Amino acid sequence: MITATHMHHNDTKQNPQERVKDIQDHTRDVSSSGFKGILENPYAFAVALFASLGGVLFGYDQGVISGVQEMETFTARFPMTSTENGFVVSILELGAWLGSWMVGYFADRISRKYSIVLFSVVFLLGSAIQGAAQSLDYLFAGRFVTGVAVGALSMLVPLYQSEIAPPTIRGSLVALQQLAVTFGILISFWIDFGTQHMASEAQWRVPLCLQLAIGLILGVGILFFPFSPHWLMSVGREEESLRVLSRLRRLRLDHPHLLSEWREIKTAVEFDRQAHPDPPRFANFFGYRDLFLSKGIAFRLFIACAIMFLQQFTGINALIYYAPKIFLSVGLQGNQVSLLATGVVGIINFLMTLPAVLYLDKFGRKPMLMTASVVMTICMAVVAAISGLFSSDWEAHTAEGWVAVVFVYLFIGNFAYSWGPVGWLYASEIFPLRMRAKAMSVSTSANWMCNFVIGLITPPMLSTLGYGTYIFFATFCFVSFFFIWLVVPETKGRSLEDMDGIFGGRTAATDAALMAEVLRQVAELEIPGVDKQSHSSA
Repeated sequence: MITATHMHHNDTKQNPQERVKDIQDHTRDVSSSGFKGILENPYAFAVALFASLGGVLFGYDQGVISGVQEMETFTARFPMTSTENGFVVSILELGAWLGSWMVGYFADRISRKYSIVLFSVVFLLGSAIQGAAQSLDYLFAGRFVTGVAVGALSMLVPLYQSEIAPPTIRGSLVALQQLAVTFGILISFWIDFGTQHMASEAQWRVPLCLQLAIGLILGVGILFFPFSPHWLMSVGREEESLRVLSRLRRLRLDHPHLLSEWREIKTAVEFDRQAHPDPPRFANFFGYRDLFLSKGIAFRLFIACAIMFLQQFTGINALIYYAPKIFLSVGLQGNQVSLLATGVVGIINFLMTLPAVLYLDKFGRKPMLMTASVVMTICMAVVAAISGLFSSDWEAHTAEGWVAVVFVYLFIGNFAYSWGPVGWLYASEIFPLRMRAKAMSVSTSANWMCNFVIGLITPPMLSTLGYGTYIFFATFCFVSFFFIWLVVPETKGRSLEDMDGIFGGRTAATDAALMAEVLRQVAELEIPGVDKQSHSSA
C-alpha cells in the first residue's frame, strides 16, 4: 500500500492545467544531460549498460566470421566455393532480416524483457549449432538461427534502453548500444587473432562458442532487471509502472517529478490508443500500409531506407566481414599479418564512433555524412588504383600494399563517426510518433537485406573483379555525397512539427492536436493508489 504524504496532497491540489504543464516540463528539472546525467542516474545506466550486451552479440557474431573463414582447420573442414563462402556470412543477415520483422509482436505481447530472454535462448541455440557444426548444412543452419536472434536483439535492446532511460540521457544510452556493437566487433577480431595458433579445430570452434557465455549472461541476467515502465502501462499494470519508475529514477513514489513522468507515459499510451481506435483484425498490416499511402510519410520512408542502402553499399561490412581476405588482396603476406591488420580495424571502428556521440548534435547530420562520403570515395579509389597497378606482383611492392591498408583504415574511421550511427539516428527522428516503430522496422529490415546482399556478393567480386570491387564501392560512396546534398534535409534541432514543413504532409500537426487533448484528459485522472491514499488521508 502506498503511504500518503504531504507531496501527495500537493499533487492532488493541482488543477489540470498545472498538471499539463508539469507533464510537459518535468524533464527540465529531474536530471542533467550527458556524463553528469549518467552519474545522477546510476541504476538506469546500469540497466542500459547490461542490456547493451545484446549489441556486443550483434557486433561479435558479425566480426568473428571474418577471421574464422581464413583459418586452416576451418577451410579443411568446410571446403567452399567463393559463393558458398559469401553465403556463410550473409545467411546471418538473412536471419536477422527475419528477426527484425517478427520481434515487434513478441515485444508487445510478452514484454521487452522476456523477449530479450526468448531471443537470447534462440541465440544460444544458433551459436551451439554453428560452433559444433560437422557439415556445411549445419553451419548454415546455425548461422541463420543466430541471425534471427541478432536481428531481434538489434531492435529490442535500443527499444528497452530508450524506455527505461530518463529523457535527458536517452540519446547517450542509445549511443551506448552503438558502442557495444563496435566493441563486439573489436573483441571478435582479437579473439580470432589469439586462437589462430591452435592446431586443432578449436582454432575456430572456440571463437564461435565463446559468445555462448555472453548470450547466457544476457538471457539470465536481464531477468533481474525491471520491465519497461512503458510496456507495463500499455498492458494496464499502471501502479507497477510507477514502482518501476521509482526504482529507475531513485525518487520517492510520491515525488512530483515521478508523478509527472508517470502521467507522461500514460499520455503516450493513451495517445496511441486514440490514434488507432478499434483497430481492425489486421491492424499491423494497415499500419504498414499507411507508411506508403500517407502524404509526406512515403518520402520519409524512402529517405530512411535509401540511407540504410547506401550505408551498406559503401562497402563497410565487406571490409568487416572479409577484412583478412581484403588485406591479403592488397598485398599483406601471411595469415597472421592479415589477422593483425584486421584487429586494428576493430580498434579504429570502436574509437572513431565516439566523435558521433560528442559532436553529432553540434555539427549536424548532413555535414558529417557528406564529409565522410568524400573521404571514403577517395579511400576506395586509392585502394582500387593501388590494387590495379601492383596486384600482379605484391612481393615486389610491399610498401604500396601498406599504403592501401592505411587508406582502408581511413575509410573505416570516417564511416565510424558518420554513416554508422547516423543511419540509425536519422530514421528514428523523422517519423511522427505513432508511425515511428513501424517505419523503423521497415528501414531496419532494409538494412539487414542490404547487409545480406553485400555479404553474399563480396567473395565472388573479389575473386572475379579484383580491384573492380573497390571501384564498385567507390561509386556508391560518390553517389552518397550527392544524395545527401540534394535529397536529404538537415534535421538537427528540428521538432516533430517542423518535419511536416520539411517533408510535406500534416500527420505530425494532426498528432499534435490529438496529443493536446490527451494531455488534458490524463491531467484529470487520478494516479492508482497515490491519489486514493491522498484523499483518504486528507
